[in-house]
Amino acid sequence: MKITDIIGRAAASGKPRFTFELLPPLKGEGTARVFEAIDTLAPLGPAYINVTFHREDTRYTERADGLLERHTVRHRPGTVGISAAIARRYGIETVPHVICGGQSLYDIEDALIDIDLLGMRNVLALRGDARRGENRFEPHPQGHAHADGLVAQIADMNRGKYIDSEGAQPTDFCVGVAGYPEKHAESPNIEADIEALKRKVDAGADYIVTQMSFDNARILDFIARVRAAGITVPVVPGIKPLAAPSHLTVLPHTFHVDLPPDLVHEVERCRHNPAAVREAGTEWAAHQAAGLKKAGLPVIHFYSMGRTDNIARIVKRVF
Repeated sequence: MKITDIIGRAAASGKPRFTFELLPPLKGEGTARVFEAIDTLAPLGPAYINVTFHREDTRYTERADGLLERHTVRHRPGTVGISAAIARRYGIETVPHVICGGQSLYDIEDALIDIDLLGMRNVLALRGDARRGENRFEPHPQGHAHADGLVAQIADMNRGKYIDSEGAQPTDFCVGVAGYPEKHAESPNIEADIEALKRKVDAGADYIVTQMSFDNARILDFIARVRAAGITVPVVPGIKPLAAPSHLTVLPHTFHVDLPPDLVHEVERCRHNPAAVREAGTEWAAHQAAGLKKAGLPVIHFYSMGRTDNIARIVKRVF
């Protein structure tokens, strides 16, 4: 089922649903940890599961002659494979991420063909981040510089237009894109960021999922701005239960989000008690989820980073 259909049914029923995001396993790790995380939430009826895609990295090894040899490696390959395995094992709609970073147009097309042949009909189209060690995003020489180009490529495939041919068997992808309640770090202001989002929707995006935000007022203001810009596709808000004192610095640095003073104060108050910090983060996210549910959002997305016991507690309490 397409994600837009899932969102529409949840809205029509008046019974909000939840989704969550997982990382593929580290290379050589196997599926046990991923399946364990899903086992915690599967009985609670998630609407769908997102699976992230991770950029390549560079590794240098010393050769026998003393020179350094450069290797391109990926520490978490297997996005498409683990997505298919999840869908087969659990019967839950699974959304593999597809990114511009490090991918040529042909790489992207091949990945989409694999996703299509595996029977998956939903993808999340993202530009992706800069590669580790780079100050800014550098597109592949034969790739896309922005996510709207990626969305347009997927939309072309849905019309049977491939890179080297037209009139081919069309795909039938439902395409999600990212939105940023606190604006993308590279946007000069929120207005420019909404314009960039509109270009993605105009290129063929079917729904929006937001970057994590810890402030419901910002999420709801973002949705109001999106609607004022004439964007009518569904918006799925994203939240994350803060789980460790380090998140006070890691999350703002990595995801360019602000943490509300009340949340920061509570975490600082109990920072030497890991269980208390995790409880404070869970309580905050539960309050957020309840507020978004009350505001009429039909689907709420959780960023799990691989651990789902706290999300299970929130879901049992709020949904």
